[in-house]
Amino acid sequence: MPVAEPINIQPKRILVITLRFLGDTLLTTPLIRSLKQAYPDAAIDVLTFKANAAMLEGNPDISALIPLNGKPSASAFAKLLISLFRRYDLAVSTQAGDRPVLCAILAGKLSLGFVDAAAGKAWWKKWLLNRWLVFREDYDHAVLENLRFCDLLGIQRHYLLTPPKTSAPLPEYPVKPYAVLHIMPQWRYKEWHSEGWTRIIEFLHQRGIGIVLTGSQQPNEMQALAEFRQTLAIDVVSLAGRLTLAQLTELIVNAELFVGPDTGITHLAAATGTLTFAIYGPTDPKKWAPWPLGYAEDVAPFLSVGSQRVGNVHLIQGQHESGCVPCQLEGCERHRDSDSACLDGLPANQVIDTILSSLSS
Repeated sequence: MPVAEPINIQPKRILVITLRFLGDTLLTTPLIRSLKQAYPDAAIDVLTFKANAAMLEGNPDISALIPLNGKPSASAFAKLLISLFRRYDLAVSTQAGDRPVLCAILAGKLSLGFVDAAAGKAWWKKWLLNRWLVFREDYDHAVLENLRFCDLLGIQRHYLLTPPKTSAPLPEYPVKPYAVLHIMPQWRYKEWHSEGWTRIIEFLHQRGIGIVLTGSQQPNEMQALAEFRQTLAIDVVSLAGRLTLAQLTELIVNAELFVGPDTGITHLAAATGTLTFAIYGPTDPKKWAPWPLGYAEDVAPFLSVGSQRVGNVHLIQGQHESGCVPCQLEGCERHRDSDSACLDGLPANQVIDTILSSLSS
């Protein structure tokens, strides 16, 4: 795509489209902040999945949320497109998929979006979008990918993630100091072993730090956490399934530290500024590591390989003798319920030593 002059526009209504996972929703908030700072009088709406909408609760840059209840049928999607038709001066799709791009094309008088790198898939999107960017799957961090739209508009980039906010009290306030452990990712291939989590709990308990377990309301996750708690010789508090994301944010803000796997909640923890220990395996940190609070550079905060610290985030990466990490695949068996040898082989001592070093300093 040839280099073009930035778009000169003063939109009154803006639509941002984010139709992926929970963490991706949070990673769009720097773009939303950038748009609001550039166009303070504009009303910014966000089209997202209903399951992810809580990640944007209380966001001061957003006027309204348009929640989708899962992947809509063809007829329901057609009704959505009709309802959005030309309602916005500017519409931005933060994904290259057909449906989010089509929403941007029909909703915005000016439409921006990502297109697939494969030339054969993108021809109609390039033709119908007013401006487009090639989505670079393995090139740069997702936050920086989204902020490339600022360059098309000629506006300043803002790098701060905005966690959800609420005035609702927590159902239970743990005794300080405490650590938040979010041990269950959405998929098996991102899980660390239960022995490692047990060792961390014992280590923190010995240092006088209480343990709070968090998790979703998914029945399989609740059952797994209940079974895990039964194996512990130490009393822990479990708030799994009892908190909104905004309440979880408050819990993490007041914690001594947070430990979690490659999941949207670990991204949330990093955004609060709390000391965050992220346990990663197959996923490439350069693209998908938690974004540290206060980081504001146009290069990814983390490298693809190695355990590293940037700001409030310690990234602890499992390894494999084959040198395959990060493979960017869904585990060793290439599906979401697969094991990941790099995580199964990550010793508890490596994580504990990283926590100990940080607490000691």
